[in-house]
Amino acid sequence: MAETMTLAELGLTVPAGRDLKVTGLSVDSRTVVPGHLFAALPGSAIHGAAYVEAAVQRGAAAILTDAEGARIAQGKLGDAVLVLAEDPRQTLARTAALWFGPHPETVVAVTGTNGKTSVASFARQIWMALGHKAVNLGTVGVEGAWSHPLRHTTPDPLTLHRVLAEARRQGVTHVAMEASSHGLDQRRLDGVSLAAAGFTNFTQDHLDYHKTFEAYFEAKMRLFRAVMTEDGVAVVNLDDPKGPAVATIATSRGQEVIGTGHSERARLRLLAQRFDATGQDIRFAWQGEPRQARLDLIGGFQASNVMVAAGLVIGAGEDPEAVFRVLPELRTVRGRMQLAARRGNGASVFVDYAHTPDAVETALRALRPHVMGRIVAIVGAGGDRDRTKRPLMGAAAALHADQVIVTDDNPRSEDPSSIRAAVLDGVREAGGEVCEVGDRAEAILRGVDALGPGDALLICGKGHETGQIVGTDIFPFDDVEQASVSVAVLEGRA
Repeated sequence: MAETMTLAELGLTVPAGRDLKVTGLSVDSRTVVPGHLFAALPGSAIHGAAYVEAAVQRGAAAILTDAEGARIAQGKLGDAVLVLAEDPRQTLARTAALWFGPHPETVVAVTGTNGKTSVASFARQIWMALGHKAVNLGTVGVEGAWSHPLRHTTPDPLTLHRVLAEARRQGVTHVAMEASSHGLDQRRLDGVSLAAAGFTNFTQDHLDYHKTFEAYFEAKMRLFRAVMTEDGVAVVNLDDPKGPAVATIATSRGQEVIGTGHSERARLRLLAQRFDATGQDIRFAWQGEPRQARLDLIGGFQASNVMVAAGLVIGAGEDPEAVFRVLPELRTVRGRMQLAARRGNGASVFVDYAHTPDAVETALRALRPHVMGRIVAIVGAGGDRDRTKRPLMGAAAALHADQVIVTDDNPRSEDPSSIRAAVLDGVREAGGEVCEVGDRAEAILRGVDALGPGDALLICGKGHETGQIVGTDIFPFDDVEQASVSVAVLEGRA
């Protein structure tokens, strides 16, 4: 990261004679120090230009905004230089890339409703098994050869480009990123040079933000239409109904496509899976040549995630044979079909991040071949998020589990009982056996207590999270830890 750079060096177009050096970048007027470029970005509730006066008072030397922002800021600029951009979010991201400096030499990204974290982690694990210094970046922060916390799946562009530059300074050479629809829509990934990009699946989520399925899908497609260049490799799960459309979009841009899944069109094709209590054996083909591997991963969908991850690593330049040799070394991601505890009678407790109707259904269906007895599911829904999916999540649990316990997830500012009522409606409409236990710790204890020999409990919703959001407070809560405690209490070991 440079100490100062001129606006022109940052790729910005400025009025003649008005180029100057800036000392840093800010999107929050409260973080502005003398000499900063303040980005006044359009927002869903208020335009960032409303804070231009405060930024100028703190010493902002330049203001980046759009035409609407310029109108709002009129008369408040003082001596600050006005930099106009048609798409200031995209401009800021590309400017941030120049300001913070080079990224690791190989970066890939993956989008989709579900599976992003697992795919990114698997790609990182493959690279590390091949001897590279690699990290994955997303929902669980930055982990691997270097670790760093993150607040969002796809961080704001200043954080993202700063972290990528710091990763390179730490010696990281390979990065696998999660690309969320919010991040893509808000141009946070623009300015990142991608060797390959992946698509896992497309199901209902985030309609509170995107409003329509079409807008949600188009946000994800920016990864292939705008972020990755024509010489990148697109890795597409062709089993998903949207897969062929994604492949067509990539092909239309001249990108090489590696299809995955069961389709005959898939270059990396799943041929067969055999499940047992601890994982699965898979038979797959690369370019028509069959191979076999052992995966110590629960859930058939994990094989699909592994294929996308392998495709990304191959697309980014690794030898396919070397990639396939290390697949048995892959381990599950925290909170993704994670074995949290096992009872003395052989019953198992799993924790999964499933927080959409499709994810709940997929997780339960995937668990079934590994379980000889009954499946008990604990499900809830987050507050201040898409309300339409709540009964659908309850219905998904009812249709694919033998017993459902509805509990609180992260209620946030909403009344927890109203959220549970919506989920319960879905369970009852589907005809499932259900009970309501608002306290999440008690729900997990009851779920564990209900397990007989050969049964399994799947705790859905929070996965890797270590806190529960109630109102504006975050209380310590870890599903994996709570499952372990519950087993210990019931087995007389606590």
